Amino acid sequence: MSPAPTSPSDLPIRADLRGQTPYGAPQIDVAVRLNTNENPHPPTTGTVRDIADSVAAVATTLNRYPDREAWALRADLADYLGHGLGPEQVWAANGSNEILQQVLQVFGGPGRSAMGFEPSYSMHRLIALGTGTRWSSSPRGEEFAIDLADARTAVARERPDVVFVCSPNNPTATSTGPDLIAALYDATPGVLVVDEAYQEFATGPSALELLPGRPRLIVTRTMSKAFALAGARVGYLAADAAVVDVLHLVRLPYHLSTVTQAVAQAALRHRDELLASCGDVMDQRDRIVDRLRELGLPVCGSDANFVLFGGLEDQAAVWAALVERGVLVRDVGLPGWLRVTAGTAAEVDRFLVAVEEVLG
Repeated sequence: MSPAPTSPSDLPIRADLRGQTPYGAPQIDVAVRLNTNENPHPPTTGTVRDIADSVAAVATTLNRYPDREAWALRADLADYLGHGLGPEQVWAANGSNEILQQVLQVFGGPGRSAMGFEPSYSMHRLIALGTGTRWSSSPRGEEFAIDLADARTAVARERPDVVFVCSPNNPTATSTGPDLIAALYDATPGVLVVDEAYQEFATGPSALELLPGRPRLIVTRTMSKAFALAGARVGYLAADAAVVDVLHLVRLPYHLSTVTQAVAQAALRHRDELLASCGDVMDQRDRIVDRLRELGLPVCGSDANFVLFGGLEDQAAVWAALVERGVLVRDVGLPGWLRVTAGTAAEVDRFLVAVEEVLG
């Protein structure tokens, strides 16, 4: 007789992980997928050719470990970011989530705490949980903006070791200005992490301009969105060189593969043509905002490549009705709200028609 199947509850896992659910967006085979904030435009032909040539060039060296420091890639990323940054101030990893995990492994962990301003990117909380870091949150104010007085009060109460500010914020698409970030830095006893995964779609300044003289400030980025490299998994940060030095304490040996480094460097060589797609995405984003407002729905002004819209009595029912019409958006768990990624013009056409049908 075969033994009964083992369930997760039968295993001796950590108590704080029991009952938790993993992060994940539905992967449904529909015609229009606008739920994971991907760039709808694939890498350009020239970029694809350069990637293929670059990978072929390093393929004969795959019997050897990669450059552990990813020094050439970090130099290229520093050049892209500007602001007088050098490669010693930049660190790269497998997606910005690994960057966030490494930051929490160093500055968080058991006996330490992290804080965010919610609703925001749920992986901040989940990675904190995964690293044994206590999580607390402070609610955002009107139009999902951070209220500085409330934020200062929450930070003074919790004394967090890590504070997260997502700007532009996911899922609300709202940005936080540099003056507020600077004030938060002054109020924060630990490190302040500004998650700029969508900064290339924003019109306001980057927190990168605040880095000089602020050794506890960390700015994270990704190549998944603007660079159309979600499948390559490349994230990075900019910070004081001392921050990069201490991240070496937790990074896995040879964590960034030779192939990944080659792909990222090829994409950076074609950054002008890749980033040109951001303008098309922003046009479709603004089109979504305008049309949904014409339909009488409350819509957050967007600085990202997605739009949060509300006024829905049952957002789960609207989500399901859109799926029935071949359009997949994201239910982020905010009652009455859904999030939609700005796709191609044809995809946005399908989405807007479906929304009008569903709302009657």
